[in-house]
Amino acid sequence: MDLLTLTEIRRRAQKDTVTARVHVQVDASAPKSTREGKPYCELGLADACDRMTLRVWSDHVAYKACESLTIGSFIELAGQFTQHQQFGLDAKSWNVRPLVEQEISELLAGPADLRARQSADWQFICETVARVGDPRLRTLSQAFLSDYGERFKRTAGARSYHHARRGGLVEHTAQMMRVAREIAPLYPQLNLDLLLAGILFHDAGKLWENYLPEDGFTMGYDERGELMGHISIGLELVNSLWRKLLSDERAREWQSLTPSSEDCRLHLLHLISAHHGEPQFGSPVAPKTPEAMALNYIDNLDARMEMFAAGYLVARPIADRIFDRVRPLPGNLVKPLEKFAPQDNGHGSVLLRPGELL
Repeated sequence: MDLLTLTEIRRRAQKDTVTARVHVQVDASAPKSTREGKPYCELGLADACDRMTLRVWSDHVAYKACESLTIGSFIELAGQFTQHQQFGLDAKSWNVRPLVEQEISELLAGPADLRARQSADWQFICETVARVGDPRLRTLSQAFLSDYGERFKRTAGARSYHHARRGGLVEHTAQMMRVAREIAPLYPQLNLDLLLAGILFHDAGKLWENYLPEDGFTMGYDERGELMGHISIGLELVNSLWRKLLSDERAREWQSLTPSSEDCRLHLLHLISAHHGEPQFGSPVAPKTPEAMALNYIDNLDARMEMFAAGYLVARPIADRIFDRVRPLPGNLVKPLEKFAPQDNGHGSVLLRPGELL
């Protein structure tokens, strides 16, 4: 059997039954029973990118073995996988075994394509920060990456809705920076240095709220994250780093700069506090500057594009090319229009229909 990730299995199972092996970590385990009183064990399984629920019935040969699994156990699940309309990804005719140390290390590292993508995204973030023109914002951002970089790399973009995987915040931040750099020439009133710093710090509080450990894929709960939330933590973090910068020798050179350092700090804090857009979504203030509004829209755009991509993998089909709603998207999903593909006549030129223009 091929060794696949949960996402690869889910994608293939949209069309047919998939026979495969998958390496996962147990992130939930609970004894349950049906309405008729038949016992079963419900396991939550996770890899670097995805999750599934496995229901182990009491008459299954592996029931006793699965019942004894603890949260954090690493296993191989081998069998036939289908995409159930009600229960999502499901397995049948399966067996299970514990993973050996080498397999655990490879699983924790994540699939090669994910590692490569997140490594490239991290490099892009560092290079983008290094090109920030304002020395205050550049130094502040580099201090953050230096002090908290390893924790940043293991933080998810959200708990469930988007980029909900270890390293997801790196992917989210890098993509937002790409969007900002593309639109900045179209809106010259934007302060790109400030916008890029705001993107870097807007979810910095999630390093405590959505942090994942080195040895697993289970996102725990942090008391600071629960009591304060990532916006408040982000504000506190920026102020703490800023105070350290002011004690640096370089800060003396900044006293004559325009805009003032205090204005830079206040506007950066505003971007963090306003990035959710409205009080009902958790922001204490609404966006009141062009950069704050741009950050709010860029954040929402990237989050929702990720929700659509993930939604098509799990949404239940309800009609031809129509899928059931996947929250928090506002309605049923519809299969996207395919990109136009010009026809080639075999001689390197494009065939056009009557009346079409190049």
